[in-house]
Amino acid sequence: MYAIVKTGGQQFRVEENTVIEVNKLRSSEGEEVVLDEVLLVGSDEGVKIGTPHVAGARVTAKVLNQFKGPKIDGFTYKPKKRIQRHWGHRQQLTRLKISKIEV
Repeated sequence: MYAIVKTGGQQFRVEENTVIEVNKLRSSEGEEVVLDEVLLVGSDEGVKIGTPHVAGARVTAKVLNQFKGPKIDGFTYKPKKRIQRHWGHRQQLTRLKISKIEV
């Protein structure tokens, strides 16, 4: 069984016992998280597509850890104007392990 869930403005295809990395959630390590925005559920019987969400479907996950993603370096400049800017960014992420998909 698999599902497509939406969290943090992104969509993820998940199965049980898989690990995904999503934008930071306000949960501590070891805590159970319920993802209610299930867009699609697929199983041996067929596929259930939500409009926009599948009614009664939930995905339960466990928070493994909170961490920072890789550093992104950026540099912009305007030729002949002596204007330049250097910037960097590290996204805050949460690693989740999918424990159960309920329909």
